Amino acid sequence: MVLERSLRKNWNNPIMIGIAAYLKKMKGEARKESNIDYIDSIISALGGLIAIIAIGFVAVYSGYPMVLAPLGASCVLVFGAHKGPLSQPRPVIGGHLFSTTSALIIWRILGNSLFTIGLVLAIVLIIMTITKTVHPPAAASAFVAVNSQAGWGLLISVVICTVLLVLLSTIFNNLFQTRQYPKHWL
Repeated sequence: MVLERSLRKNWNNPIMIGIAAYLKKMKGEARKESNIDYIDSIISALGGLIAIIAIGFVAVYSGYPMVLAPLGASCVLVFGAHKGPLSQPRPVIGGHLFSTTSALIIWRILGNSLFTIGLVLAIVLIIMTITKTVHPPAAASAFVAVNSQAGWGLLISVVICTVLLVLLSTIFNNLFQTRQYPKHWL
């Protein structure tokens, strides 16, 4: 009884109300069940397969196969979520270009360390936000640039592969009546 009164009294405290409101935000919202379009998923998978094989040839031939991981994630977006704002050409190409360039500059100045990796992420996030090129896989390209210590040749490979990805996605997605890519170029 005493404990219940104490709790009720504390819940009238503005600090406790603030904490309760903060914790309530973490609860999330109920998820709406969506129907899965299996045909569209197969089309997306086929597009991703074609693109990653083509990109893989370029990446391996240029000596930078490590770019396949972030570009594979980009494939998921441009084929699986081709309508989304993060999947459009500007974020895909610009995000990878700005992220990789920034990472290489920071790595050249500060070397490879945990601090450098954290700083790269912070700077890349700021640059992508300012330039309206937010593309999450591009942050992975920045990490590849720092961790592989590959140098400026990596940037050329990333740019060629991202342009190729957007080109292949444009050609492939528009083959289907229910798909349009891109929604906008800039």
